[in-house]
Amino acid sequence: MEIIEYENLLKVNQDAFDEYREAFDRVLKSGWYILGEQVKNFEQAFSAYCNTRYCIGVANGLDALILSLKALDLEPGSEVIVPSNTYIATILSIVHNGLQPILVEPDINTYNIDPSLIEEKITSRTRAIMVVHLYGKLCNMEAIRAIAFKHDLKIIEDCAQAHGASYHETRAGNWGDLGAFSFYPTKNLGALGDAGAVTCNDEMLKNKIANLRNYGSSVKYHNEDIGFNSRLDELQAALLSIKLKRLDHINSHKRSLAHLYLNGLKEDFIKPVVQEGYFDVYHIFNIRHPKRDALKEYLLKHGIKTEIHYPIAPNKQPAMKEVLHDQPSPIAELIHSTTLSLPISYFHTTDDVSRVIEIMNCY
Repeated sequence: MEIIEYENLLKVNQDAFDEYREAFDRVLKSGWYILGEQVKNFEQAFSAYCNTRYCIGVANGLDALILSLKALDLEPGSEVIVPSNTYIATILSIVHNGLQPILVEPDINTYNIDPSLIEEKITSRTRAIMVVHLYGKLCNMEAIRAIAFKHDLKIIEDCAQAHGASYHETRAGNWGDLGAFSFYPTKNLGALGDAGAVTCNDEMLKNKIANLRNYGSSVKYHNEDIGFNSRLDELQAALLSIKLKRLDHINSHKRSLAHLYLNGLKEDFIKPVVQEGYFDVYHIFNIRHPKRDALKEYLLKHGIKTEIHYPIAPNKQPAMKEVLHDQPSPIAELIHSTTLSLPISYFHTTDDVSRVIEIMNCY
């Protein structure tokens, strides 16, 4: 029986191998391996792609979130609103800054933070909203921006799953004060190791993050801030520049596979919602089913590998017990207990997806 893998990074990157080898040779022979021309070139290309003024390359997606919050210089103990069903990294970035995460439930249809529930969680200590464009779909940013403006709150976008996604033709990373990206290898724009970036349109924030990523220094051996060592690697930047040229094609391919799922899967499965004005890039194609675990096992027996993003809600994680103080999240818990991610990688073919659909529709 032929196995349909959930992901295969060798196959995902194979068509770029020759260019990757040339890039590696170029970086190797340059003799400059930290914060050089490759990082500068990628930062310029990615900011142009996102239509932002600035991009600052950092070591990974978590650091992008941590440094974004750090640059805002919020007083310790300030509250940051965050979706209750996000990946743990989003919440960790808040905790590592000495801030208090306040959970807001998602819209059960989009899985993104529900704007109608945000204001009831705003207090005198609230300073920011950290939105998460989950699975490759942007949040309702017009509604969220209106709330942030009304209450004088900052917005940080967690764009880790939304490279190239847009809402009313404005791309992820260009809606908030800061946009944090991960280029983890499985992302639509994935590096060959850890990598991340922050986008923004404010020069002061750009300079602050550029300092923070490099020991708090803009001039060698002169430290203006208490900083970090979180620099995008020259080699990863060179590889990402190559991959960036393919990103629209990658997104287009994944959207075509998603279209097959959306039209082909029977209505027993709760499928991602499609909305006018949203350009979704389907980093993850998730369905929901009340007997998720049995469905996952059934698919595996038929040679189809799947994943769960994510099996445990943040409020149920042991590490978060003293942080979240039992903030109830019934909608998040429902999503986490019923969601299943189907194969939708760049290397998958229409035949692969058609086979998945055929087998699922027999369940």
